[in-house]
Amino acid sequence: MPSQASLAPVIYLLDTNKVGYIVTGKSRAARETMTALTHDDMGCISTISEAEIQYGLAKRPNATEFRSLMDGFLASVRILPSNRDEAYHYGLVRATLQNAGTPLGGLDMIAAHAVAIGAVLVTNDKAFGHGEDLYATVN
Repeated sequence: MPSQASLAPVIYLLDTNKVGYIVTGKSRAARETMTALTHDDMGCISTISEAEIQYGLAKRPNATEFRSLMDGFLASVRILPSNRDEAYHYGLVRATLQNAGTPLGGLDMIAAHAVAIGAVLVTNDKAFGHGEDLYATVN
């Protein structure tokens, strides 16, 4: 069995719903897990999630305390850009799942981003459960 030191670092890509749970304290376990990551492993979000977060904040302009918490989180987490590789994987994942009769919604690109960068998708969204052979998920 390989030693822990020889294992490749793990990238944990947080879905938007998991970010909300971490920021509000609804998921202390997720918050503790992300805080306890070693320097080799990485907890991050996609620009896709950042856009969804900004949309949610724009819909609630009076939620100043939540905005402050979320701004603090966004300032402290690595935000990964998406590019053509994610677009390619989005097309592949969406077509594969649609052909299997279990389509993702049109804007669920976070799974494709996870596939493209070899990350573990950390989510509470049950919609991603039917594509586990295409991407790894952690609830």
